[in-house]
Amino acid sequence: MKFYPSYWNGISGFLDNERSVAQKAKDEIKEELGIEEKDIITIYEGEVFEQEEPSYNKTWLVHPILVDVNTDKITLDWEAQKYEWINVVDAKKYKLLPGFDKVLATLFSDK
Repeated sequence: MKFYPSYWNGISGFLDNERSVAQKAKDEIKEELGIEEKDIITIYEGEVFEQEEPSYNKTWLVHPILVDVNTDKITLDWEAQKYEWINVVDAKKYKLLPGFDKVLATLFSDK
C-alpha cells in the first residue's frame, strides 16, 4: 500500500463518505477479508484519537474498532500480503503501524 508498506495493521479504511463508522467497518471487513455481515457478532467502537505522522505530513483521526466474528475463514484482497490470528500480548513482537499499539490498548484495556 501507499502508506506504511511492510507494517502489520488491523483492517482499516478512510471515512470518505456519509456511512457510519460501524457501516464502514462492515464494508472493510467484507472487502478486505471476505467476511459477510451475517458473520459479524458485535462491533465495539473505542475512543477516537489523533495520530501525528510527520513523515507523511498528516494527522490521522483514528477510530479504533473491535469486530467479533463467528468465522475464521479469510479471503484476503489485494491490500494485504498475509494475515495471522494472534494474541494481543504477542502483537508487540510485530512491526506495527505507528499508533496501532494505542488502538490495541484502547480496545483491550480491560481484557
